[in-house]
Amino acid sequence: MFKTKNNLATQFQKVENETISSIVDQNMTINGELIFKGKTRIDGTVNGNITGAHLILSQSGRVNGDIDVATFVCHGTIEGNVIADMVTAKKGSSIHGRVAAANLVVEPGAALDGEVKTISESGTGEIKARPSTVELG
Repeated sequence: MFKTKNNLATQFQKVENETISSIVDQNMTINGELIFKGKTRIDGTVNGNITGAHLILSQSGRVNGDIDVATFVCHGTIEGNVIADMVTAKKGSSIHGRVAAANLVVEPGAALDGEVKTISESGTGEIKARPSTVELG
């Protein structure tokens, strides 16, 4: 999806402007697989794997499972692996598991505990592994 820097900027702007179509409320807990289209925000807890397009995990949000999406913006906590074209770990977020992304942004104050893999921009699907534990801030 994100093959060039111009395409990356265009896609990121499109995602930012897209309306959130689904919300898991702070008082909700989902036990099981969550599959969605469009843009979804999780304020509550999901115990299961998530597959979709554009995911925002809010500060109160928690995921216990794997995430496979096009874009992932993390403000909350995830215990599981993440595969996405673009991952943004915001200040105060916590990711415990493997992260495989073509584009990764980690803000100061975010915590990553696991293995980080960058997916080659060449489209070969080659993944370069770099085990790490990172805590910024």
